[in-house]
Amino acid sequence: MYAIVEINGQQFKAEEGKKLFVHHIKDAEAGKTVEFDKVLLIDNNGAVKVGAPTVSGAKVVVEIVNPLVKGDKVIVFKMKRRKDYRVKNGHRAQFTEVTIKSINA
Repeated sequence: MYAIVEINGQQFKAEEGKKLFVHHIKDAEAGKTVEFDKVLLIDNNGAVKVGAPTVSGAKVVVEIVNPLVKGDKVIVFKMKRRKDYRVKNGHRAQFTEVTIKSINA
């Protein structure tokens, strides 16, 4: 059984016991459980329910493992040759690590 769920504007395939790295969730604490009700699709051993736009009454329950995980550093370097133009920027995305506890349909 799996579900397609929308978390912070991104869609994830959620299966029980699976770990996900989602965009940072504010006010998250380790060990806390969170419910997401924007379930777009549920597949229960071949029986597929597709929402319009969401499946009514469906929830995905997750447990927060690590509230703040920093992603890899991304370097953005811009240069125009012979124009003395160089700009170097970078950032690290912040994620929250969650584990899927249950899918309620």
